[in-house]
Amino acid sequence: MPIPDFQSLMLPVLEFYGDKLEHGSQDALGFLKTKLKLTDEEINELLPSGRQFRFNNRVGWAIIYLKKSGLLNRPSRGKYIITSRGLDVLKEKPERINMKYLEKFQEYLDFKDFRNETIDDKNLPSECDRVATPQESLESSYQELRRQLSHDLLERVKQSSPAFFETLVVDLLLKLGYGGSRIDAGQAIGRTGDDGIDGIIKEDKLGLDVVHIQAKRWQNPVGRPDIQAFVGSLEGNRSRKGVFITTSKFTSDAQDYVKRIEKKIVLIDGEQLTQLMIDNSVGVAEESRYVVNRLDEDYFIEE
Repeated sequence: MPIPDFQSLMLPVLEFYGDKLEHGSQDALGFLKTKLKLTDEEINELLPSGRQFRFNNRVGWAIIYLKKSGLLNRPSRGKYIITSRGLDVLKEKPERINMKYLEKFQEYLDFKDFRNETIDDKNLPSECDRVATPQESLESSYQELRRQLSHDLLERVKQSSPAFFETLVVDLLLKLGYGGSRIDAGQAIGRTGDDGIDGIIKEDKLGLDVVHIQAKRWQNPVGRPDIQAFVGSLEGNRSRKGVFITTSKFTSDAQDYVKRIEKKIVLIDGEQLTQLMIDNSVGVAEESRYVVNRLDEDYFIEE
């Protein structure tokens, strides 16, 4: 079954704590994974940032809202226990606990009013209609902005001149730690006259190994014959490693071919190219920055 949204998890979470014992959130996770019969794939599904499991995030937010409503209490760090109010709610046997249900509790209304005073955005969905947790919404919005930027960036790269494309590749490789100095990188990579770049660059600043580079500002997909020709150039330059960059895509034959050969060849298509540019601040400028903080429990420990 698909992972339930965090509002749908509120009742199962409260039922888990119905034994009146203290439990950590990890205990709740283990119970719910079994109760909901989640697959390994669902359990291991990550948020877009790749830093947290989606299921863990949703359970965590369900616990937060239950605590804000006075249904759970936190007697010690990382531990939760059901309150008398929580037990009364379970006795009612509600079909579902969600934000609408929680509005009957003054603590939740106070929390909700505080949020509404802090966040004034008429475009946001109402709380009762929300499916994603606040963190999921933030990460999804970030990924959508990044996808749009990636698309615009690729279109701009395709419109650039061969000389500018050469500069772009050098800048990116330097940001990735290749090439040593800019002078070294500029001398190692040069135009070949075929709207592409062909050269050899240091793998590290000391030049302990080299990498053969080829970059094609193409519209059509790069096929296996192009990769085979690239591998041949590695032989002529006694190079064991290569990076092939294109503004288009690679055919499945080309991708399968590099998996079977002895030499180490990395293929970077247009989408990966723009992602690397964004990650390394090449061709993009920071517009805004948001820092997500969490409560520092250690700060409040009184000795």
